Amino acid sequence: MSQLDMMEALSALAAERGITTDTLLGALADALESAYKRMPDANEYAWVTIDPDTFEIRVFAQWLDEHGEPDGEEFDVTPADFGRIAAQTAKQVMSQRLREIDREQKYEEYAGREGDIVTGIVQQNDSRYTLLDLGRVEALLPQAEQVPYERPEANARLKAYIVEVRKTSKGPQIVVSRTHPGLIKRLFQLEVPEIADGVVEIKACAREPGHRTKIAVWSNDGNVDPVGACVGARGARVRMVVNELRGEKIDIVPFSNEAPDFVMKALSPAKVKEVRIHEDTGTAEVIVPDYQLSLAIGKEGQNARLAARLTGWRVDIKSESQLADEEAYRGEEWAQGEWVLDPESGEQVWQPAEGGPALSAQEWSHLGDGAGTGDGGGPGDDAGQSSAGRPGAHEPVAPEPTDEPVTDEPVIDAPSPAGGPGSGAETPDGAADADDGEPIAGVGAAGRDGGAVVGTLEEDQR
Repeated sequence: MSQLDMMEALSALAAERGITTDTLLGALADALESAYKRMPDANEYAWVTIDPDTFEIRVFAQWLDEHGEPDGEEFDVTPADFGRIAAQTAKQVMSQRLREIDREQKYEEYAGREGDIVTGIVQQNDSRYTLLDLGRVEALLPQAEQVPYERPEANARLKAYIVEVRKTSKGPQIVVSRTHPGLIKRLFQLEVPEIADGVVEIKACAREPGHRTKIAVWSNDGNVDPVGACVGARGARVRMVVNELRGEKIDIVPFSNEAPDFVMKALSPAKVKEVRIHEDTGTAEVIVPDYQLSLAIGKEGQNARLAARLTGWRVDIKSESQLADEEAYRGEEWAQGEWVLDPESGEQVWQPAEGGPALSAQEWSHLGDGAGTGDGGGPGDDAGQSSAGRPGAHEPVAPEPTDEPVTDEPVIDAPSPAGGPGSGAETPDGAADADDGEPIAGVGAAGRDGGAVVGTLEEDQR
């Protein structure tokens, strides 16, 4: 092969590999140097030069002193023929150097693109990861970076966000994500020219992948509406982003430097009545109408969570009714303590938090205004809380005294005037005998005068 043919072959190879001719000549010189050192009687310190114009290959060498350093003048040791073994070695070294150059170029191409967006074709999909073909390299989409319940189809095109570029022995490993909030910003940059030009900025972004995203936008030009620019005519711009995210909902809110106003807008579409900022605790207390409470919180608290991430404040949402109840009881003093079981008596007693002797239910109920006033009570009462924070007590009501003497002899009721139920003369089936003193069956029916029929003979006696 003539030198001209060799130069044309190298130029074609350089164009195919996407490298320069000088880089290819350097790789060829390294390969020929390795081939020369494998020849018998080769000098220990030698190197190869290739003239890029004439493609003349020369091998030069120098002697080494006792310290291993090159000494003396260089001399030409170019062999007449490298031989078959040397040519095979040169081929192997040449191929290895080309692979190293290719891997280095691929790494340099993507090393500075972290945070950028790429489009790839799904090549392989399993439970651990998904491989995307980016052209010269493949990108790795781990399971943790995939949107839940999103299953990419083979040969489908996906846009992904470059998270990391690793340099490995087999070439660059590009890790991409479909859940990163930066993907939202990059997609809007592609669809909204105002964002690409810097007129509109995305100040904050909060995302729950696959469900909902909130972004806060700001305009550097007073004549440009940031929300309208992102939405587009009839929602055309934001619709393109939603389609790429497979139907994920996107809320676009205007950014504000005022924290109350920003929190109020971040909770949209809910209508907020008032926002109170507590800087000492980092909490934003939000007051909404009663009918807007569920909308402000969102499904499983989603709207409140996204608003908190977007604004950086801990959002505490209350309805107007809850706020009114808190303000109504704010001035009340509540008793501090608890009801415990007395091991000696087996009854519940009130143990004050500040210490001191325990109070029985009866003593507790007589504190304040006395028993039966709702000011105190014992455990297990259903009457509700008193103003002092004590449950009300129900005292057993004693039966009213009567003037009629009570004897131990059984008394049989006289028959009712109408002969109806309750008569002792006629006893229906299942009724108790008069001498047994047991309840009469079938009690609870209304009497002639509208009252309840007595249930036992003892009560009839009284």
